[in-house]
Amino acid sequence: MHLTGNTILITGGTSGIGLGLALRLQAGGNKVIIAGRRRALIETITTEHPGIDGIELDVADPESIAHARAQLEKSHPHLNVLVNNAGIMLKEDLLDPADVGIAEQHIAINLLGTIRLTYALLPLLAGKADAAIVNVTSSLAFVPYPVTPTYNATKAALHSFTESLRVQLSSAATGIQVIEIVPPGVRTDLLDQRDNEHALPLEDFLTELLGLLRDNPEARELVVDAAMPIRHALANGSYDKLLDTFSSI
Repeated sequence: MHLTGNTILITGGTSGIGLGLALRLQAGGNKVIIAGRRRALIETITTEHPGIDGIELDVADPESIAHARAQLEKSHPHLNVLVNNAGIMLKEDLLDPADVGIAEQHIAINLLGTIRLTYALLPLLAGKADAAIVNVTSSLAFVPYPVTPTYNATKAALHSFTESLRVQLSSAATGIQVIEIVPPGVRTDLLDQRDNEHALPLEDFLTELLGLLRDNPEARELVVDAAMPIRHALANGSYDKLLDTFSSI
């Protein structure tokens, strides 16, 4: 993926990693559209950052996805990059029957939302120069944090979906690159990590991430140094130790 000259849609683009990427990518010479559920927040961001466009989108709602697709086809016909970043991360008590609702929210937003939006926008991306789909998963797809079980499961499933998507798009010679971003804990509002001293500062994460992509534009997977031990825990024999550590937090 080239870091300039694209038209990029970023879901979950009104906060955290999504907004950070939007600002960096716009500054780098791209047309950026942020997508989110809160119209007022989108309007505030686009007013404060002229040149960034916004679209109201609830990835958990198939009708919202269909409406956004039709809107994007007209308003941004040169769209060539989709960044699937929208997601939630909430704790669950698996012994509390009421928490099944939390599990269902994770699946609807983190997993089905990404899958549905990918299906919807693939026809718009096909044939575009330098087209790419970027899926944001998590290092917790590889070693789970036990208090967020369905979050971990959706990210593990999204990792698997991304692998299959890459193979199918390559076999069909679509020209669409598929990239997986595997973040560690980052200081955002996700799970109230903004003040977590063990999480990576957002700006540091973004600088390292975009540096990796700049140095390897054909990358399939982008893993910053802080995420490497977790991403490769099973291969390097540290899985059980890390799982024990995460279980005590």
